[in-house]
Amino acid sequence: MKKFILIILFLFLNNCSLDTKSGIWTQDKQIRKSSIDTIKLFQEKKIHTKEFNANLSYELSDKIKINGNYDNNTNNRGLVDFEKNIKKFSKFKFRKIDNFFYFEPDLVSDGKNFVFFDDKLNLFNFDKNFSLIWKKNFYSKKEIKNKPYLSISKLLNFLVITDTLGNIYKIEFKTGEIIWKKKNPHPFNSKIKIYNDRIFVIDLSNVLRCFSLENGDELWTYNSENIFLKSDKRKSIAVKDNKVFFDNSIGDITAIDVNDGSLIWQTPTQNTAMYENAYSLENSQLVISNEDLFFSNNKNEFFSLNTSNGFIKWKQNINSTVTPVIIEDNIFTISIEGYLFVIDKTNGNIIRITDIFKYFKPKKRNKIYPVGFIIGKKNIFVSTSNGILLDVDLNTGKTISILEISNNLISTPFVFDRKIFIVKNNAIIKLN
Repeated sequence: MKKFILIILFLFLNNCSLDTKSGIWTQDKQIRKSSIDTIKLFQEKKIHTKEFNANLSYELSDKIKINGNYDNNTNNRGLVDFEKNIKKFSKFKFRKIDNFFYFEPDLVSDGKNFVFFDDKLNLFNFDKNFSLIWKKNFYSKKEIKNKPYLSISKLLNFLVITDTLGNIYKIEFKTGEIIWKKKNPHPFNSKIKIYNDRIFVIDLSNVLRCFSLENGDELWTYNSENIFLKSDKRKSIAVKDNKVFFDNSIGDITAIDVNDGSLIWQTPTQNTAMYENAYSLENSQLVISNEDLFFSNNKNEFFSLNTSNGFIKWKQNINSTVTPVIIEDNIFTISIEGYLFVIDKTNGNIIRITDIFKYFKPKKRNKIYPVGFIIGKKNIFVSTSNGILLDVDLNTGKTISILEISNNLISTPFVFDRKIFIVKNNAIIKLN
């Protein structure tokens, strides 16, 4: 038996170690270089920091209608009507909101009156002359100390409000009287959408929740991902044709049936294996135009998705977190670096890029980013993180003037009755 083992061992060593033809153990050889080029799986995308077709003139057709009835559920502001020549401004002051930059405030209005809140969670209704109509507070001292943020949405004569404590409640717009109030197990972390008789909102655990508008009862939920992966960035929701669309912390875009909460489709837009980068992901609001869904992010990606099946129609390298605006066949957006883009809606081709931040000094410019913008027939008004309102010529894409509103971040401009309203951390500014 021992002889047999020795014979086997000898043959093995002879074939493997001494025979250089086997390829297992051989004498030292030079490593051959493969002729195949190395391919990087995750190449760094080049960010546009140069103008393109800057001398190209762009004019809107006279046939385009002013978007008088802004469809909040699709998030597309479209073409709005506002006074071009700003001659004066007035303020409605309130208690300063700490960490104002953490949330994207919505100014809610019925065209005559407005509703907002302050640092003590006082809700107030005021008219366009800034006269106070009513003031309400539905919070305990303990809740106020936690300094939650509110999201407010309006439908007909009612307001629906959620906060980062998990409260959701419905009140009357004209009187401020509460109708019902419910408590969610997790803080809410999105804007509110109201569709027919249903309320849609996302909580901090990336759960889409559907509530009854009538009594606040929870009708269904949809959990889109691992609840342990969370982000402070407010999530986006859009609703159209009995489908609710939303994003989550890792960049998935999901479409859900509004009636029963069943999954229609889900499209990943990021490499889900790279969870360590998920927390830094910031998407713009989802915007729907016809059968297309558009959004961008701070990873230098702008997407067009088909709303029926979730297929990616095209993707462009644009580094932006502001809500894009779609007018007919063109998309407008502004990059984090301060470049205004005009894009072909159908194929994603870039038509024009102009630098609207060129008048800021280089050292100062690197600390500034756009917050939001509105588009009129002749001008674009852009708000910035350093409290500046830029007046940009739509035709040329060039910045015409700079208006200093605040020393700190200001909200996206809102338009009511042809006047521009801007929210800052301690006041609402009316420009007319």
